[in-house]
Amino acid sequence: MAEATERYAIVTGANKGVGFGVVKQLASNGIMTVLTARDEKRGLEAVEKLKECGLSDLVVFHQLDVTNPASIASLADFVNNAGVFGSIPNPEAFRAASEQKPEEVDWGQVSTPNYELSVECLKTN
Repeated sequence: MAEATERYAIVTGANKGVGFGVVKQLASNGIMTVLTARDEKRGLEAVEKLKECGLSDLVVFHQLDVTNPASIASLADFVNNAGVFGSIPNPEAFRAASEQKPEEVDWGQVSTPNYELSVECLKTN
């Protein structure tokens, strides 16, 4: 089981640009990071670049399209089954969202608790 002092991060759109730089900085500071990208090939190429910097032990890839509820649910399953501390604040709303078309989802039910938890996390850390 992971130590409670370990830190984890998920970075969206991380195969290039600012997202890639954020992953590199987080991993350089010992934070286990999930690099996500819509394009699996580009995401895996980004992980290879980080391996060249010696950061491969701290970076894992997961495909993610933030506009696709099934893709979001897949990432949630990945994280929640990885033994990483944390949870989805409103799992019922999250699960319901993954079964609907994006335009049918009440995103306030899904995103507001996540936003509020993020603010609390930033205050804590």
